[in-house]
Amino acid sequence: MTAPVRRLTRSATDSWIAGVCGGLAEYFGWNANVVRLVFVLSCLLPGPQFIVYLVLWLIIPKK
Repeated sequence: MTAPVRRLTRSATDSWIAGVCGGLAEYFGWNANVVRLVFVLSCLLPGPQFIVYLVLWLIIPKK
């Protein structure tokens, strides 16, 4: 018997802006609000976090 294949998709049900954080949370089995909080806190640090979010928005397919 084979295990079901998990696919990373943007969330259609748990989405605030583009569903990226919700999709990552569903894929890893985490709470979506925690993923959002970590993303917002990471934006306070220098780095390309916002650009990474935009790239993920373009790359990850919608569910």
